[in-house]
Amino acid sequence: MLQLQQLTKRYPTGDLALNGVDLEIPKGQVLALIGPSGAGKSTLIRVINRLVEPTSGSAVLDGENLTALSSAALRRARRRMGMIFQEYALVERLSVMENVLSGQLGYVGFWRSFLRKFPQSAIDEAFRLLQRVGLDHMADKRADELSGGQRQRVGIARALIQDPQLLLVDEPTASLDPKTSRQIMRLICELCAERDLSAIINIHDVALAKMFVPRIIGLKLGETVFDGTPDQLTADVLTDIYGEEDWEATIENVDDDDDDDGNEDEDLP
Repeated sequence: MLQLQQLTKRYPTGDLALNGVDLEIPKGQVLALIGPSGAGKSTLIRVINRLVEPTSGSAVLDGENLTALSSAALRRARRRMGMIFQEYALVERLSVMENVLSGQLGYVGFWRSFLRKFPQSAIDEAFRLLQRVGLDHMADKRADELSGGQRQRVGIARALIQDPQLLLVDEPTASLDPKTSRQIMRLICELCAERDLSAIINIHDVALAKMFVPRIIGLKLGETVFDGTPDQLTADVLTDIYGEEDWEATIENVDDDDDDDGNEDEDLP
């Protein structure tokens, strides 16, 4: 379980990115963060794993206060938090397999990772994960030869090889076409269900959030202004979060006519 209590982040400029956020996320729950640019969505994710230091408040993961950990203890705690990035954050010149195995850095240490000396158990798990995300046939390809959807699948496998308790996902579909975006969201949610894994997904696409995620948090000016199910995300609520707009098309049920199983990108050979 993740508990956020009065989590606040004020930057040296005086800008208040988070203003006393309280959230409780049970084990195995997937939630989406929505809100306008500058609402604090990315900051919230980064404060949890302390890529950004909070000004005050606490983030407690399974009884451990992440915001109070020393550097060494934080490195150990980050093993339990997988991160999936909007821009993939892959090493372009390395192979798909090597990028996935880089998720083991927190376990094997820098030099063993640098020299690519990973235990066989990690290599076996990397193959299993690549098969699960539909890329086992691309294990030896360089990352810079992949499409956007394929790169994001590598990023998902890299996060999961940590065997995390919490998945932090920052705009996973922002650079993808609509069909691939649905496939990636479906894959993330399926993997979380298979592993009983909690996840926070920062996403700008409200329709995708409504389609795939059972709990949605709306942020505005660093504060939580909505916490509910997709059905409760009405036009009035969206107006409160984002401002005046014709929201009727967004809140309609979206027909997902993508008839594949979500394990293969349309651009995979």
